[in-house]
Amino acid sequence: MAELATIARPYAEAAFGLARDDQALPAWSEMLRFASTIVTDPRVTKALDNPRLDNAAKESLLLSIGGDRFGAQARNFIHVLVEGERVSLLPQIAEMFETLKNDAEATATATIESAMELTEAQVAELKAALEKRFGRKIETTVTVNPDLIGGARVTVGDAVLDGSVQAKLAAMHTQLRA
Repeated sequence: MAELATIARPYAEAAFGLARDDQALPAWSEMLRFASTIVTDPRVTKALDNPRLDNAAKESLLLSIGGDRFGAQARNFIHVLVEGERVSLLPQIAEMFETLKNDAEATATATIESAMELTEAQVAELKAALEKRFGRKIETTVTVNPDLIGGARVTVGDAVLDGSVQAKLAAMHTQLRA
């Protein structure tokens, strides 16, 4: 995994530089996510791995699937990836691009897992507390996970705030075994 990240980093930084210069960070973010979805589709992966397909055919395949969602610079970017045989790195490139974008915009993505459905007021309150704690604008994704029993688990980047009953029971179990 670390090797893929090392190889993908220069491409993510180049895409970020282009997007920042054109003030098109959201558009590039969306394009890279979409391109990642394309190359991770099993049928496309199989076609891209076909040794009988030359680079021009691979590029044509990707660009035809992407259609109007790929602007001129995005098409050039796809061309560079295909020619360098790096198109399979699009998921890693998109992830790194998103990290660079979030750092530039002082935003972070929070994944909130709750044992029960949260009201909009609860999500807003939690979002405000997270923004205060992390000093960034927070974009949230909320999912219901009944396995948590009660409470919530919040993931922001590498930080995990686990206030679930499941986590408390696991901690108690560990203490009792010690």
